[in-house]
Amino acid sequence: MRSADIIESIYRTTNAAREELRFLIENRDEESTQLLCGLARKRAVEHYGNKIFVRALIEMTNYCRNDCLYCGIRKSNKNAQRYRLTKEDIMECCSEGYSLGFRTFVLQGGEDMYYTDDIMTDIVASIRAEYPDCAITLSLGEKPRESYQRLFDAGANRYLLRHETADPEHYGMLHPAELSLANRMECLRDLKEIGYQVGAGMMVGSPYQTVGNIVTDLLFIKDFAPHMVGMGPFIPHHDTPFAHEKTGSAELTLFLLALVRLMNPKVLLPATTALGTVKGNGREMGVLAGCNVVMPNISPMSVRRKYMLYDNKLNADTETEAAYESVKSSMKAIGYEVVCDRGDYKK
Repeated sequence: MRSADIIESIYRTTNAAREELRFLIENRDEESTQLLCGLARKRAVEHYGNKIFVRALIEMTNYCRNDCLYCGIRKSNKNAQRYRLTKEDIMECCSEGYSLGFRTFVLQGGEDMYYTDDIMTDIVASIRAEYPDCAITLSLGEKPRESYQRLFDAGANRYLLRHETADPEHYGMLHPAELSLANRMECLRDLKEIGYQVGAGMMVGSPYQTVGNIVTDLLFIKDFAPHMVGMGPFIPHHDTPFAHEKTGSAELTLFLLALVRLMNPKVLLPATTALGTVKGNGREMGVLAGCNVVMPNISPMSVRRKYMLYDNKLNADTETEAAYESVKSSMKAIGYEVVCDRGDYKK
């Protein structure tokens, strides 16, 4: 079994067996990484050209009812400075983002019960009415199917819900007992059936993660076929039970991003903020490994440092316009163009 043969086979067929994926990960080296990333980059360009799609991220609340062991906004973190954006705050962010050229807004937050279905559908409907040419993405956690349906009917197009790990035992090591992988998977299926463009994804290097877990994730992503995959390295937060765990590897993250691209050629694949936080040129390296999405933060500066899922988040103190210009110039430097359109999944 040779790494080059497996990589070229995945490039041709988009498929890989469990043992082949395990072999690639366990035996990766500079040569196989270069081959893999080069083919992933080629595949991304084949479907999307040298375009990088931007999503305007609005972190609307850091209240959360959950107590996930890895997350800085978990409900038992008494040191978190909690906040909620009003509808007016959110609309102001959209106005600023639209004027800069963003055509996708991502509303992200903890599972905050203040935002009832009535409140959220009003916010979504208002954004839809004001910006009919824009995509609205939500990332607000697990909800009943009826809630997802109401939000979709109000005008939401996409929903991001990272599965975190596709192994039930590993899931239980990262989450409190009241959360289950079975429910997370049911939510993902509901979202897809309703008609959302759906994003899944996981952390690389999360506590207790094995190579077997990673392979299970890759095979789940292939089988579920999400429209987007959000995948970044685990970064510990100082106010969580995992404060002293090791940060996930940027090198392994890049390798896995490239594998995801080859196995899911048309997927929308972000070069995440977490990757840029762990490695100075991480987002650029992500693009060179097959990524084609970046998500600059357009939240009000007053709340940026309060939405800390992990420590030392990139660009927490950088004004929106400056951060956006920085992204554009860094992408141009590696031969890519940041474009002002919705950047929809290509069927």
